[in-house]
Amino acid sequence: MWTVEPLVLTTEERSELEHRVRARTTPHRDRQRAQVVLLAADGVIGRQIAKQVGFSPQSVSKWRIRFSELGLAGLDDAERSGRPPVYGPTDRLVLMAKVTSEVPEYSSQWSHSELHEAMEEAGIGISASQIGRILAADDVRPHKVEGWLTRRDTPEFWERAADICGLYLSPPENAVVLSIDEKTGIQAKHRKHPGTPVQKGHPSRREFEYVRHGTASLVASLDITTGKVRARDIARNDSVTFISFLEEIDESIEASLAIHVVLDNGSSHTSKATRAWFAEHPRFVVHHTPAHASWLNQVECFFSILTRKLLRRGEFSSREDLVMKMLNFIEHHSESAKPFKWVYDAKVAA
Repeated sequence: MWTVEPLVLTTEERSELEHRVRARTTPHRDRQRAQVVLLAADGVIGRQIAKQVGFSPQSVSKWRIRFSELGLAGLDDAERSGRPPVYGPTDRLVLMAKVTSEVPEYSSQWSHSELHEAMEEAGIGISASQIGRILAADDVRPHKVEGWLTRRDTPEFWERAADICGLYLSPPENAVVLSIDEKTGIQAKHRKHPGTPVQKGHPSRREFEYVRHGTASLVASLDITTGKVRARDIARNDSVTFISFLEEIDESIEASLAIHVVLDNGSSHTSKATRAWFAEHPRFVVHHTPAHASWLNQVECFFSILTRKLLRRGEFSSREDLVMKMLNFIEHHSESAKPFKWVYDAKVAA
Protein backbone atom coordinates (compact mmCIF):
# COMPACT_ATOMS: atom_id res chain seq x y z
CA MET A 1 0.00 0.00 0.00
CA TRP A 2 1.36 3.41 -1.00
CA THR A 3 1.90 5.77 1.96
CA VAL A 4 3.27 9.28 2.48
CA GLU A 5 5.92 9.92 5.10
CA PRO A 6 4.84 12.33 7.87
CA LEU A 7 6.07 15.89 7.57
CA VAL A 8 9.00 16.83 9.79
CA LEU A 9 8.55 20.04 11.79
CA THR A 10 11.05 22.03 13.77
CA THR A 11 10.10 23.17 17.25
CA GLU A 12 9.66 26.75 16.01
CA GLU A 13 7.46 25.66 13.08
CA ARG A 14 5.20 23.56 15.30
CA SER A 15 4.89 26.37 17.84
CA GLU A 16 3.93 28.88 15.11
CA LEU A 17 1.39 26.51 13.50
CA GLU A 18 -0.24 25.72 16.84
CA HIS A 19 -0.45 29.45 17.55
CA ARG A 20 -2.24 30.01 14.24
CA VAL A 21 -4.77 27.30 15.07
CA ARG A 22 -5.47 28.72 18.56
CA ALA A 23 -5.50 32.44 17.81
CA ARG A 24 -8.94 33.99 17.35
CA THR A 25 -7.61 36.56 14.91
CA THR A 26 -6.17 34.02 12.49
CA PRO A 27 -8.03 34.05 9.14
CA HIS A 28 -10.03 30.86 8.59
CA ARG A 29 -8.05 29.77 5.54
CA ASP A 30 -4.73 30.18 7.37
CA ARG A 31 -6.05 28.13 10.28
CA GLN A 32 -7.09 25.33 7.91
CA ARG A 33 -3.67 25.24 6.23
CA ALA A 34 -1.93 25.10 9.62
CA GLN A 35 -4.20 22.21 10.63
CA VAL A 36 -3.31 20.35 7.45
CA VAL A 37 0.41 20.58 8.18
CA LEU A 38 0.06 19.63 11.87
CA LEU A 39 -2.09 16.60 11.06
CA ALA A 40 0.30 15.56 8.30
CA ALA A 41 3.20 15.81 10.75
CA ASP A 42 1.28 13.54 13.15
CA GLY A 43 1.02 10.88 10.45
CA VAL A 44 -2.67 11.30 9.59
CA ILE A 45 -3.43 10.21 6.03
CA GLY A 46 -4.65 12.68 3.42
CA ARG A 47 -8.28 11.54 3.23
CA GLN A 48 -8.77 11.81 6.98
CA ILE A 49 -7.11 15.24 6.99
CA ALA A 50 -9.48 16.34 4.21
CA LYS A 51 -12.51 15.24 6.25
CA GLN A 52 -11.34 16.91 9.46
CA VAL A 53 -10.29 20.20 7.90
CA GLY A 54 -12.93 20.51 5.18
CA PHE A 55 -10.51 20.44 2.23
CA SER A 56 -10.48 18.22 -0.81
CA PRO A 57 -7.72 15.55 -0.91
CA GLN A 58 -6.13 17.53 -3.76
CA SER A 59 -5.92 20.66 -1.57
CA VAL A 60 -4.39 18.66 1.28
CA SER A 61 -1.74 17.34 -1.09
CA LYS A 62 -1.08 20.86 -2.41
CA TRP A 63 -0.41 22.39 1.01
CA ARG A 64 1.71 19.42 2.13
CA ILE A 65 3.93 19.86 -0.92
CA ARG A 66 4.05 23.68 -0.55
CA PHE A 67 5.12 23.37 3.07
CA SER A 68 7.72 20.67 2.41
CA GLU A 69 9.29 22.85 -0.29
CA LEU A 70 9.02 26.36 1.22
CA GLY A 71 8.31 25.87 4.91
CA LEU A 72 5.94 28.34 6.59
CA ALA A 73 6.24 30.72 3.63
CA GLY A 74 4.64 28.06 1.47
CA LEU A 75 1.34 28.47 3.35
CA ASP A 76 0.94 32.04 2.06
CA ASP A 77 -1.04 32.78 -1.10
CA ALA A 78 1.06 32.99 -4.23
CA GLU A 79 1.09 36.24 -6.15
CA ARG A 80 -1.81 36.41 -8.54
CA SER A 81 -1.62 37.47 -12.12
CA GLY A 82 -3.43 40.62 -13.17
CA ARG A 83 -3.03 44.18 -14.27
CA PRO A 84 0.14 45.74 -12.84
CA PRO A 85 -0.40 48.80 -10.63
CA VAL A 86 -0.73 52.03 -12.58
CA TYR A 87 0.75 54.13 -9.79
CA GLY A 88 3.96 52.88 -8.26
CA PRO A 89 5.38 53.35 -4.77
CA THR A 90 7.02 56.66 -5.72
CA ASP A 91 3.70 58.14 -6.88
CA ARG A 92 2.02 57.08 -3.66
CA LEU A 93 4.85 58.51 -1.57
CA VAL A 94 4.50 61.87 -3.32
CA LEU A 95 0.75 61.81 -2.58
CA MET A 96 1.24 60.90 1.08
CA ALA A 97 3.93 63.57 1.47
CA LYS A 98 1.56 66.25 0.21
CA VAL A 99 -1.27 65.08 2.48
CA THR A 100 0.84 64.75 5.63
CA SER A 101 3.34 67.59 5.34
CA GLU A 102 1.87 70.27 3.04
CA VAL A 103 -1.27 72.40 3.04
CA PRO A 104 -3.17 73.77 0.04
CA GLU A 105 -2.46 77.35 -0.96
CA TYR A 106 -6.00 78.75 -0.66
CA SER A 107 -7.78 76.51 1.87
CA SER A 108 -7.12 74.93 5.24
CA GLN A 109 -7.47 71.26 4.29
CA TRP A 110 -6.97 69.02 1.28
CA SER A 111 -9.86 67.84 -0.86
CA HIS A 112 -9.51 65.07 -3.42
CA SER A 113 -9.86 67.55 -6.27
CA GLU A 114 -7.17 69.83 -4.82
CA LEU A 115 -4.86 66.85 -4.42
CA HIS A 116 -5.56 65.91 -8.04
CA GLU A 117 -4.45 69.38 -9.17
CA ALA A 118 -1.38 69.33 -6.92
CA MET A 119 -0.34 65.92 -8.23
CA GLU A 120 -0.71 67.11 -11.83
CA GLU A 121 1.59 70.03 -11.04
CA ALA A 122 4.10 67.48 -9.78
CA GLY A 123 3.86 65.65 -13.10
CA ILE A 124 1.73 62.74 -11.84
CA GLY A 125 -1.66 62.39 -13.49
CA ILE A 126 -3.95 60.72 -10.99
CA SER A 127 -7.71 61.18 -10.74
CA ALA A 128 -9.49 62.51 -7.68
CA SER A 129 -11.44 59.26 -7.30
CA GLN A 130 -8.24 57.20 -7.38
CA ILE A 131 -6.71 59.49 -4.78
CA GLY A 132 -9.72 58.81 -2.58
CA ARG A 133 -9.26 55.05 -2.94
CA ILE A 134 -5.53 55.23 -2.14
CA LEU A 135 -6.12 57.35 0.96
CA ALA A 136 -8.97 55.10 2.13
CA ALA A 137 -6.82 51.99 1.72
CA ASP A 138 -4.15 53.52 3.98
CA ASP A 139 -6.73 54.99 6.40
CA VAL A 140 -5.54 58.55 5.79
CA ARG A 141 -8.31 61.14 6.27
CA PRO A 142 -7.15 64.69 5.57
CA HIS A 143 -10.69 66.07 5.95
CA LYS A 144 -10.86 65.17 9.65
CA VAL A 145 -9.17 66.78 12.62
CA GLU A 146 -9.14 65.94 16.32
CA GLY A 147 -8.28 68.39 19.06
CA TRP A 148 -6.53 68.04 22.37
CA LEU A 149 -5.40 70.27 25.20
CA THR A 150 -1.77 70.15 26.25
CA ARG A 151 -1.67 70.05 30.04
CA ARG A 152 1.69 70.59 31.72
CA ASP A 153 2.57 67.56 33.81
CA THR A 154 3.92 69.60 36.72
CA PRO A 155 4.03 68.84 40.44
CA GLU A 156 1.59 71.72 40.99
CA PHE A 157 -1.08 69.93 38.95
CA TRP A 158 -0.95 66.79 41.05
CA GLU A 159 -0.71 68.73 44.31
CA ARG A 160 -3.84 70.75 43.54
CA ALA A 161 -5.70 67.75 42.14
CA ALA A 162 -4.87 65.63 45.20
CA ASP A 163 -5.95 68.47 47.51
CA ILE A 164 -9.37 68.81 45.87
CA CYS A 165 -9.95 65.06 45.55
CA GLY A 166 -9.01 64.70 49.20
CA LEU A 167 -11.80 67.15 50.07
CA TYR A 168 -14.29 65.12 48.06
CA LEU A 169 -13.25 61.73 49.43
CA SER A 170 -12.74 62.82 53.07
CA PRO A 171 -14.53 66.10 53.81
CA PRO A 172 -13.12 67.84 56.92
CA GLU A 173 -15.13 67.86 60.15
CA ASN A 174 -16.96 71.00 61.29
CA ALA A 175 -16.80 72.37 57.77
CA VAL A 176 -18.85 72.77 54.62
CA VAL A 177 -17.31 72.00 51.23
CA LEU A 178 -18.78 73.98 48.33
CA SER A 179 -18.01 73.70 44.64
CA ILE A 180 -18.64 77.08 42.97
CA ASP A 181 -18.62 78.29 39.38
CA GLU A 182 -20.55 80.35 36.82
CA LYS A 183 -22.44 79.16 33.75
CA THR A 184 -22.57 82.04 31.28
CA GLY A 185 -24.08 82.79 27.89
CA ILE A 186 -27.13 80.54 28.29
CA GLN A 187 -29.41 81.24 25.33
CA ALA A 188 -33.10 82.00 25.81
CA LYS A 189 -34.76 80.80 22.61
CA HIS A 190 -37.85 79.05 21.40
CA ARG A 191 -38.76 77.34 18.15
CA LYS A 192 -40.45 79.45 15.52
CA HIS A 193 -43.04 76.73 14.86
CA PRO A 194 -44.43 74.12 17.28
CA GLY A 195 -42.94 70.64 17.23
CA THR A 196 -44.65 67.26 17.18
CA PRO A 197 -44.80 64.92 20.20
CA VAL A 198 -43.29 61.45 20.31
CA GLN A 199 -45.37 58.79 18.53
CA LYS A 200 -45.17 55.07 18.09
CA GLY A 201 -42.22 54.36 15.83
CA HIS A 202 -41.25 58.04 15.61
CA PRO A 203 -39.29 60.32 17.98
CA SER A 204 -40.51 63.78 18.83
CA ARG A 205 -39.64 66.36 16.18
CA ARG A 206 -39.00 70.08 16.32
CA GLU A 207 -38.62 72.79 13.74
CA PHE A 208 -35.14 73.99 12.89
CA GLU A 209 -35.73 77.76 13.03
CA TYR A 210 -35.81 79.47 16.40
CA VAL A 211 -36.18 82.98 17.86
CA ARG A 212 -33.56 84.38 20.24
CA HIS A 213 -34.45 86.33 23.37
CA GLY A 214 -31.00 87.15 24.73
CA THR A 215 -28.81 85.25 27.16
CA ALA A 216 -28.63 84.63 30.89
CA SER A 217 -25.89 83.62 33.32
CA LEU A 218 -25.87 81.77 36.63
CA VAL A 219 -23.52 81.49 39.56
CA ALA A 220 -24.03 78.32 41.56
CA SER A 221 -22.58 76.47 44.53
CA LEU A 222 -22.89 72.73 45.11
CA ASP A 223 -22.63 71.26 48.62
CA ILE A 224 -20.60 68.12 47.96
CA THR A 225 -21.91 66.29 51.06
CA THR A 226 -25.62 66.78 50.27
CA GLY A 227 -25.72 67.47 46.54
CA LYS A 228 -27.92 70.52 47.10
CA VAL A 229 -27.38 73.52 44.84
CA ARG A 230 -27.71 77.23 45.52
CA ALA A 231 -27.85 79.53 42.48
CA ARG A 232 -28.71 83.05 41.43
CA ASP A 233 -29.08 84.94 38.18
CA ILE A 234 -26.24 87.35 37.46
CA ALA A 235 -26.07 90.25 35.02
CA ARG A 236 -22.26 90.41 34.96
CA ASN A 237 -19.57 87.83 35.62
CA ASP A 238 -17.13 89.94 37.60
CA SER A 239 -15.58 90.07 41.05
CA VAL A 240 -18.31 92.40 42.40
CA THR A 241 -21.01 89.87 41.52
CA PHE A 242 -18.92 86.96 42.79
CA ILE A 243 -18.18 88.63 46.12
CA SER A 244 -21.88 89.40 46.55
CA PHE A 245 -22.60 85.67 46.10
CA LEU A 246 -19.92 84.78 48.64
CA GLU A 247 -21.47 87.17 51.17
CA GLU A 248 -24.82 85.47 50.63
CA ILE A 249 -23.19 82.12 51.36
CA ASP A 250 -21.40 83.52 54.41
CA GLU A 251 -24.66 84.74 55.92
CA SER A 252 -26.51 81.46 55.27
CA ILE A 253 -24.02 79.08 56.90
CA GLU A 254 -23.58 78.71 60.64
CA ALA A 255 -20.74 80.89 61.89
CA SER A 256 -18.98 78.03 63.71
CA LEU A 257 -18.38 76.10 60.50
CA ALA A 258 -15.41 76.53 58.20
CA ILE A 259 -16.22 76.90 54.51
CA HIS A 260 -13.99 75.20 51.95
CA VAL A 261 -14.64 76.41 48.41
CA VAL A 262 -13.43 74.77 45.20
CA LEU A 263 -12.88 77.30 42.40
CA ASP A 264 -11.34 77.36 38.96
CA ASN A 265 -8.90 80.07 37.92
CA GLY A 266 -11.41 82.47 36.36
CA SER A 267 -10.70 86.18 36.59
CA SER A 268 -13.52 86.85 39.05
CA HIS A 269 -12.16 84.11 41.37
CA THR A 270 -8.57 85.33 41.38
CA SER A 271 -8.95 89.11 41.18
CA LYS A 272 -7.33 91.42 43.71
CA ALA A 273 -10.74 92.31 45.19
CA THR A 274 -11.72 88.64 45.59
CA ARG A 275 -8.41 87.74 47.23
CA ALA A 276 -8.80 90.69 49.62
CA TRP A 277 -12.32 89.54 50.55
CA PHE A 278 -11.10 86.03 51.31
CA ALA A 279 -8.30 87.49 53.46
CA GLU A 280 -10.94 89.37 55.49
CA HIS A 281 -13.01 86.19 55.93
CA PRO A 282 -10.57 83.57 57.26
CA ARG A 283 -13.19 80.86 57.67
CA PHE A 284 -13.24 80.57 53.87
CA VAL A 285 -10.52 78.16 52.68
CA VAL A 286 -9.95 78.37 48.92
CA HIS A 287 -8.89 75.41 46.78
CA HIS A 288 -8.16 76.31 43.17
CA THR A 289 -8.30 73.61 40.50
CA PRO A 290 -5.17 73.11 38.41
CA ALA A 291 -4.97 74.93 35.07
CA HIS A 292 -7.01 73.18 32.36
CA ALA A 293 -8.71 70.94 34.94
CA SER A 294 -12.01 72.64 35.73
CA TRP A 295 -13.59 69.17 35.37
CA LEU A 296 -12.35 68.60 38.94
CA ASN A 297 -14.98 71.11 40.06
CA GLN A 298 -18.06 69.06 40.95
CA VAL A 299 -20.51 71.83 40.14
CA GLU A 300 -19.65 71.21 36.48
CA CYS A 301 -21.39 67.84 36.85
CA PHE A 302 -24.54 69.64 37.91
CA PHE A 303 -24.28 72.07 35.00
CA SER A 304 -24.19 69.03 32.73
CA ILE A 305 -27.41 67.76 34.34
CA LEU A 306 -29.02 71.18 33.90
CA THR A 307 -28.07 71.24 30.22
CA ARG A 308 -29.27 67.72 29.45
CA LYS A 309 -32.53 67.85 31.38
CA LEU A 310 -33.66 71.44 30.75
CA LEU A 311 -31.61 73.63 28.44
CA ARG A 312 -30.98 71.37 25.46
CA ARG A 313 -34.65 70.83 24.58
CA GLY A 314 -36.31 73.57 26.59
CA GLU A 315 -38.46 76.34 25.09
CA PHE A 316 -37.96 79.81 26.60
CA SER A 317 -40.10 82.74 25.53
CA SER A 318 -37.89 85.38 27.20
CA ARG A 319 -34.79 85.81 29.29
CA GLU A 320 -36.96 86.05 32.39
CA ASP A 321 -38.71 82.80 31.43
CA LEU A 322 -35.32 81.08 31.07
CA VAL A 323 -34.10 82.30 34.47
CA MET A 324 -37.35 81.30 36.18
CA LYS A 325 -37.29 77.78 34.71
CA MET A 326 -33.63 77.29 35.61
CA LEU A 327 -34.15 78.39 39.21
CA ASN A 328 -37.28 76.22 39.51
CA PHE A 329 -35.33 73.25 38.14
CA ILE A 330 -32.54 73.84 40.66
CA GLU A 331 -35.00 74.10 43.54
CA HIS A 332 -36.74 70.88 42.46
CA HIS A 333 -33.39 69.12 41.97
CA SER A 334 -32.22 70.09 45.47
CA GLU A 335 -35.32 68.58 47.09
CA SER A 336 -34.16 65.06 46.18
CA ALA A 337 -30.48 65.72 45.53
CA LYS A 338 -27.81 63.18 46.39
CA PRO A 339 -24.06 63.74 46.50
CA PHE A 340 -21.97 62.61 43.56
CA LYS A 341 -20.00 59.42 44.16
CA TRP A 342 -16.46 60.62 43.59
CA VAL A 343 -13.88 57.88 42.91
CA TYR A 344 -10.91 59.67 41.30
CA ASP A 345 -8.14 60.16 43.86
CA ALA A 346 -5.55 62.02 41.72
CA LYS A 347 -2.80 59.49 42.35
CA VAL A 348 -0.09 59.48 39.68
CA ALA A 349 -0.03 56.10 37.93
CA ALA A 350 3.19 54.22 38.69
